[in-house]
Amino acid sequence: MLDREKLFRKGLVDIKAYVPGKPMEDVMRELGLTEVVKLASNENPLGPSPKALAAMRESLDSVNYYPDGACLALTQRLAEKLDVDPQGIIFANGEDNIISLISKAFLNEGEEMIMADPSFSSFEISTRAVGGKVIKVPIRSDFITDLEAMAAAVTPQTKLIFLCNPNNPTGTINTRPQVEAFLEGLPDHVLVVLDEAYKEFVEDPDYPEGLDYVRSGKNVLVTRTFSKVYGLAGIRVGFAVGHPDFIGGLKRIREAFATNRLAQIAALAALDDDEFLQRVVAVNKEGREYFYKEFDRLGLPYVKSQTNYVMVDTKKDIRQVFLHLQREGVIVRPAYIWDMPTWARVSVGTMEENKKFIQALKKVLA
Repeated sequence: MLDREKLFRKGLVDIKAYVPGKPMEDVMRELGLTEVVKLASNENPLGPSPKALAAMRESLDSVNYYPDGACLALTQRLAEKLDVDPQGIIFANGEDNIISLISKAFLNEGEEMIMADPSFSSFEISTRAVGGKVIKVPIRSDFITDLEAMAAAVTPQTKLIFLCNPNNPTGTINTRPQVEAFLEGLPDHVLVVLDEAYKEFVEDPDYPEGLDYVRSGKNVLVTRTFSKVYGLAGIRVGFAVGHPDFIGGLKRIREAFATNRLAQIAALAALDDDEFLQRVVAVNKEGREYFYKEFDRLGLPYVKSQTNYVMVDTKKDIRQVFLHLQREGVIVRPAYIWDMPTWARVSVGTMEENKKFIQALKKVLA
């Protein structure tokens, strides 16, 4: 038989593909359920911004036309909102696509990328795909990214550092003093990518504003998404902000129409829906606090989060807990994939969904 894997790029067969949260449709079909609550993928339980929905409906008859490849209107509006140079913004098909572009643009084969362990798996996948070397630095015992250890891991071969802040899956942050000390100590040949996908949910006043480092000329790229607080995960809108020289490099290899027409229209409308954003943040805060209270009652350790998800230790084999929760109509993210065999990452849903999860968890653990 033909060994087709020999035709792949060197190292490709060793890459572990990204595994998304299990779809509701699969669980309903497999278990014969008519209703399932999905708290596995950190999605917005309130849905998309109403303004974004209305804008997309009004534009459905224009999808026969190619989108604006440069995302000019969206770029200009975002630049005004963030007070940055529009030449320093790039949009793509979700933040994952942005991360892939960064690895392609900056990593030569054999050069090193440093990331926390655990953290967002797309950092590793995109690095290995271009032949880069992945250096993983374990997080601290308090679940916070160890910036001192990451700085110590830098070598002359280090090119990129992906810093997920808040970190996925732990939900913890590095503070402004920690990040600034970290950046000051890095050599000029290192580019730091601040993944701020969950920025809007952060309440800690010591959280650093990544764009400040871009404005001051640091070797920093900031990546963000419309998938979380804006509820547009299904149409994929991600972006990066950085010095125009860095962004110019990314634009050279971006697909011609990386962000589709409806995605641009929806994102543009969502940017001005501050009322919706505030409601999402308030619902999320209420849900997080509810989880903390219930986990305390159950005697389950958890990590206080600055995001729209919470890590909890079920004290049992999470593979079994995961399966039993599915039978109760609830999907969570089992953390064995991050070598945390008894932990789960639970997205904050509506209060009705949160209560259903807690009810199911009590039944499963009993």
